[in-house]
Amino acid sequence: MSKIEIPPFLFGQDKAVSARIILSEDYEGIITRDYGFIIAVVDVLSVSIGQIIPGNANTFHEVQFTILSFRPTISEVVEGDVVEIVDFGAFIRLGPLDGLVHVSQITDDYISYEQVGNRFIGKETGKILEVNDSVRAKVIAVSLGGGRSGKLGLSMRSPFLGKDDWIEEDIEKMYSDDKSKEGKNNASDDESSE
Repeated sequence: MSKIEIPPFLFGQDKAVSARIILSEDYEGIITRDYGFIIAVVDVLSVSIGQIIPGNANTFHEVQFTILSFRPTISEVVEGDVVEIVDFGAFIRLGPLDGLVHVSQITDDYISYEQVGNRFIGKETGKILEVNDSVRAKVIAVSLGGGRSGKLGLSMRSPFLGKDDWIEEDIEKMYSDDKSKEGKNNASDDESSE
């Protein structure tokens, strides 16, 4: 439940339409501690009869409405695209928000920033991170300030995180490790049966 003011220029419309216009201006794009990033006002459920206050041309209404929001949590795994690379990290677009993967959180490998190609390169692995790469990351820090500011810290250092081809390599490595363990177990079973 929220209170809104409907100005006279919106009086000719249905109350729900007027309320939605005001709510969209007041709430969409705002970050709150309770709801996270408010993406959109989805529906206006009810609008009370307006109250008039002497000396004010607006009418005052109580409104019930639903919103669509994104509230990231610590350890949540998210997917997005790299939208900017700077010397201290990469910015990942996560729908309505951008998160930062600090250079120390890109991989376990030593990473260097290549200004000419505007990318990061792993010294030992040769892994490359560039703008427009699709990535999977884990949320490691959430700071939801008020208004339109908020910060998300991300990490791609764990297995099965990072670029799609890095994840595929981790999966292949996991299967090859499982097969080699299986082969060792079969060999030890054969020796004990002799």
